[in-house]
Amino acid sequence: MSKIPMTVAGAEKLREELKYLKLVARPKVINAIAEARGHGDLRENAEYHAAKEQQGFIEGRIREIEGKLSNCQVVDLTGITNVGKVVFGSTVTLIHLDSDQEMVYQIVGEDEADLKLGKISITSPIARAMIGKHVGDNVEVQAPGGNVSYEIADVIYR
Repeated sequence: MSKIPMTVAGAEKLREELKYLKLVARPKVINAIAEARGHGDLRENAEYHAAKEQQGFIEGRIREIEGKLSNCQVVDLTGITNVGKVVFGSTVTLIHLDSDQEMVYQIVGEDEADLKLGKISITSPIARAMIGKHVGDNVEVQAPGGNVSYEIADVIYR
């Protein structure tokens, strides 16, 4: 099984969520289950069933995060010399060749992607087209509306 790339910030965010789930959410739902049990008949106890459902969600998410963290490869670009090459984790400034519109994206893992924050998944068409290219190179991206051309204006390693 291949390792899944993840940025340092993405791995830290998952660790924080895991810590919250284990230290806050899990004990809270256990208390809710115990309290609901005290209300009597469990077959018709909506509070009990809701708490058990929540517990299942929390335990599932804990297993999911632990699996992701155990199977990830954290990529830290801070110790790498920037040679202007687009790599996983780099922040890329693109210029749309038709409109001269400038866009900035960071290439991140699938779980970290958030277009509103300028973070695109390594598996997205635009990221796949940019990987391995250098500052000054043109990138052709197949979009639903047809091919779109960009120029790589800048690459930053953070």
